[in-house]
Amino acid sequence: EVQLVESGGGLVQAGGSLRLSCAASGLSDWDYVLGWFRQAPGKEREGVSSISGFDGSTHYADSVKGRFTISKGNTKNTVHLRMNSLKPEDTAVYYCAAKSAVWGRDLGYLEYEYDYWGQGTQVTVSS
Repeated sequence: EVQLVESGGGLVQAGGSLRLSCAASGLSDWDYVLGWFRQAPGKEREGVSSISGFDGSTHYADSVKGRFTISKGNTKNTVHLRMNSLKPEDTAVYYCAAKSAVWGRDLGYLEYEYDYWGQGTQVTVSS
């Protein structure tokens, strides 16, 4: 059984930083794309960043480019999202999701291609 568990959310002032972590268990290998999505109150869920377990390539949404960094952790099947210079508009529930290579190795954010999802972690940025 595949499980994704997010951690690291919390309350931070604007300009501050947080590091989210996603621990993925049950994945047979690293040939997955791990993506971070977020959903703000009253808005649709959107893709934030993704990383290829195959070759380590990364992608960022324009709204977070230059402020967020996605990386593989030292622990197997762990992915981090370092968020710097946080803004109130970054406030959302952040979800980790995994897409198998069956869907291709592109770093897109089509939600139906992501087979597994975590429960989410709340990030609140105060002004």
